[in-house]
Amino acid sequence: MTLIGRTRARGVETLSLDAPERRNALSAALVAELADALSDAGRDTGVRAVVLTHTGNTFSAGADLRDPPAPDALVALLRQIVELPRPVVARVTGHVRAGGLGLLAACDIAVAAHTATFAFTEVRIGVAPAVISLPLLPRTDPRALARYYLTGERLDTTEATRAGLLTAAAEDVDDALAPILDGLRRSAPEALAETKRLLTARVLETFDRDADTLTALSARLFASAHAREGMTAFLERRDPEWVV
Repeated sequence: MTLIGRTRARGVETLSLDAPERRNALSAALVAELADALSDAGRDTGVRAVVLTHTGNTFSAGADLRDPPAPDALVALLRQIVELPRPVVARVTGHVRAGGLGLLAACDIAVAAHTATFAFTEVRIGVAPAVISLPLLPRTDPRALARYYLTGERLDTTEATRAGLLTAAAEDVDDALAPILDGLRRSAPEALAETKRLLTARVLETFDRDADTLTALSARLFASAHAREGMTAFLERRDPEWVV
């Protein structure tokens, strides 16, 4: 079963998360297949830019609780997006939760339709947004991130843009993306790669400094009693025992 759709038009490779029945949750298989697709795009000189999008009404619901990727595999995927020698543009028309926001933050440009919503739901199932902080912390407003990390509240596209999660939001996401993709198609490939390297240097410093610590934190929290209760409550559609 293919979990990543691939199409190309005028040098733009579109990779679609294609597991809508699981809300495009980040399973071990989906993460591995997306990593392979990105590797192919990064090696192909015919690719000027990559668009990362989705099928269904959810961009990604975060980690697949039934088949989660290893924390180091998710770190590697996020770093791969940041380091890819092609600009990566997120095209979002649905909801984004937890680990899906890590994908969004790893992209160079992120554009969403006004129907999209966003939430860091980790604290509500007894864990923390550890690994996804690697691209998020250097790129987003710290006050906004503190509120939404700690509460799990939903953000609309206006707030997500203000916080730095999005580049732009629009009624028609493809209309908004048209001038962006046109600009990338008009840019020299080597110049794009070097300009991206300038823009991602601070993000990669965070990976170099904190990846091991946050990977260990993620593994420890997911193995905790709180996480077991939180994930069980989520799957059983009830409040976890700590709710007051």
